[in-house]
Amino acid sequence: MKKKARAAGALFLVSTGTFLIGSGMLDPILHRTDLLAGIYPDRTFVFAGVFLELINALAVAGIAMLLHPVLKKHNEAFALGYFGSRVLESALLIMSLIGPLVLLALSEQAVSAGTSGDSYLQTIGRSAVDAHFMLFEMAMIVLGAGSFLFCHILYRSRLVPRWLSVIGFIGYAGLLASSCLSIVGLDSGTVLFIPGAIFEIVLPVWLMVKGFHPRSEDRRRP
Repeated sequence: MKKKARAAGALFLVSTGTFLIGSGMLDPILHRTDLLAGIYPDRTFVFAGVFLELINALAVAGIAMLLHPVLKKHNEAFALGYFGSRVLESALLIMSLIGPLVLLALSEQAVSAGTSGDSYLQTIGRSAVDAHFMLFEMAMIVLGAGSFLFCHILYRSRLVPRWLSVIGFIGYAGLLASSCLSIVGLDSGTVLFIPGAIFEIVLPVWLMVKGFHPRSEDRRRP
């Protein structure tokens, strides 16, 4: 279990790091008002951001595959639910990357033809951006809901300290609330992300340094 715990911890950090850097590159570009005129000159940042967010999506699927054999020893149904939620999250994240690529193609065409101000193309471009962010928020809802199952297994089995599992419950509840609010057009700010950010930094470090608690094997559910 220790090797799987370390590998999962490393992928958690890879996922967090690549997402933060990738979204940091993409989001300022996608929030511009002059989408079609401004995105093509920054295509290097767009490609880099998309690539990093793709790594994030693949790392998410890797986490699911590494943790499933460990978690199913304690609660097979919840472990399968968590596995499915992370695979679905990964798929939604990959689908969300189509939006920036479509926008980039539109921008290249519009700049070449000198029609970057065309309202029809602007509407399509804005729809691509909206689809990108909507799919991302849907992925976060799936992550938040599925991770309740993950934290429940951690709490009951004591694979990690219970205080860490509690932070996970709080963090994913905040993520779920924030994403639901975003979908209906409300901005919750960054405060709801803080507990989840703490959990997704402390948990992987714990897994890489200490792994899962070995005595939890004696308490596993039949």
